[in-house]
Amino acid sequence: MIIVVMGVSGCGKSTVASHLALLLDVSFVDADDLHPEKNKLKMSAGNALTDEDRAPWLESVRDYAKRFVQREEHCVIACSALKKRYRRTLNDATQVCYVFLDGKKELIQQRIHNRHGHFMPEALLDSQFAALESPEHDERVVYVDITPEPEAIARTAMEKLKQASWYQQLEPAL
Repeated sequence: MIIVVMGVSGCGKSTVASHLALLLDVSFVDADDLHPEKNKLKMSAGNALTDEDRAPWLESVRDYAKRFVQREEHCVIACSALKKRYRRTLNDATQVCYVFLDGKKELIQQRIHNRHGHFMPEALLDSQFAALESPEHDERVVYVDITPEPEAIARTAMEKLKQASWYQQLEPAL
């Protein structure tokens, strides 16, 4: 099974996803690491990515996920997956479910302001919220509030996943 921890930049995807992977004892990958360098440079310059910019990146993330599915292994991926069509691309890997990190813009903006060394500038947060199509419940998703500490968010995500009716159908081994 592939668990995609999703949301806008600054919501805590990478941190929460890494904690969730530890809790589940599975592999973790940050989809930011799969971005082509030109995408990182574009965002660093304060320019939002287009759907065309994101397409090859999402295909790389999907292909990465497929390798885990083919080996019958599990993985947690931190990936924005902002639009439904992006999630459809990821769903091609099969056995994909989502943890949507849901939070107020003000909190996320504060977190972005306080972080260092990331290519995504605070100025692009508005474009992230504009692009966001919150997932619908038929997309195998659980919503988790981002107010608590990352470890608590990961524990809540794990509990909500295990309570979801579709979770055991995807992969009873976790």
